[in-house]
Amino acid sequence: MTETYAPAPDGHPIEWIATETERAWPSVSVVMPVLNEARHLATSVVEILAQEYGGDVELVIALGPSRDDTDRIARELAAGDSRIKLVRNPTGRTPAGLNIAVQASSHGIIARVDGHGILLAGYLERAVRLLERTGAANVGGLMLAVGETGFEQAVARAYSSKVGLGGGSFHVGGVEGPADTVYLGVFRREVLERLGGFDEHYHRAQDWELNHRIRQSGGVVWFSPDLAVTYRPRSSWTELVRQFFHTGRWRREVIRRHPDSVRPRYLAPPAVTAAIVAGTAAGVAGAVTGHQALQWGWLAPAAYCVGVVSAAAAESEGLSWRARAWLPAVLATVHLSWGSGFLFGSRPCGGGR
Repeated sequence: MTETYAPAPDGHPIEWIATETERAWPSVSVVMPVLNEARHLATSVVEILAQEYGGDVELVIALGPSRDDTDRIARELAAGDSRIKLVRNPTGRTPAGLNIAVQASSHGIIARVDGHGILLAGYLERAVRLLERTGAANVGGLMLAVGETGFEQAVARAYSSKVGLGGGSFHVGGVEGPADTVYLGVFRREVLERLGGFDEHYHRAQDWELNHRIRQSGGVVWFSPDLAVTYRPRSSWTELVRQFFHTGRWRREVIRRHPDSVRPRYLAPPAVTAAIVAGTAAGVAGAVTGHQALQWGWLAPAAYCVGVVSAAAAESEGLSWRARAWLPAVLATVHLSWGSGFLFGSRPCGGGR
């Protein structure tokens, strides 16, 4: 610790001035909903508790009904570190788990982390500094997608590409400042309590919807590229299809309830999907009936195929040959699964505001 002395304003020769290392850091509660996270949970927890932060840190893990070894791993971690608290999330749904964990937490600053997320060094300190400097209700940064297999690497590239998920700052980066939403987030507890926490109606997109309510209430959501959390993408094609089908379905629900939240990038996947479906249907009808004009419909899926292959080639720099081979299919899966969920996914029932 460094002590600094300086002339005092009342004429006394010296006074002691506390340096930055003397400051009292606010305590932080990290909340983590988990379901079937045996593969990444231990690494994520270790990195959270290894954060060099001057204040107290607790980790509240909300355990869903996992089918793998998640519960056993969580119990072993909690037995080895008193800063870990385990609570039950019977539904396994993310917003319910977040609310349960927040209610069980103790501190005035709430940091959200997922069971497959890894906080980079200094994350909590930088986030607290940003909350103090900006007065924001929520601060967050980049989803730093990192894959291990060729397929996962292709998915990670789609996440961080403007031709993949459309260019949101928390995917592709950008300048620091107010934003529509951020990845995960570090919140002021009083804001979560005042707004009623995460809306459990939204099985997906609950973070975007909460950030929308924060902004509607006059609060600020602040993005900083200096905050980043490593994200582990889906490891199989069927998991990716399921993920983005439900993402599109729940994005439509957010737009239905909050029409002012519409952004062009959210409508691009359903527009492309509709054009491909209509073009293919017209092409098939033309082939069956011999109607030449209808056969021009094949141009829609053909043009999309050319476009997605060209986009994949432009975005594939630095990838392994396996990831390069997967990238066109991954981009198409992201676009068309999202679009299909948006257009054809059943409307959610019940709950919510």
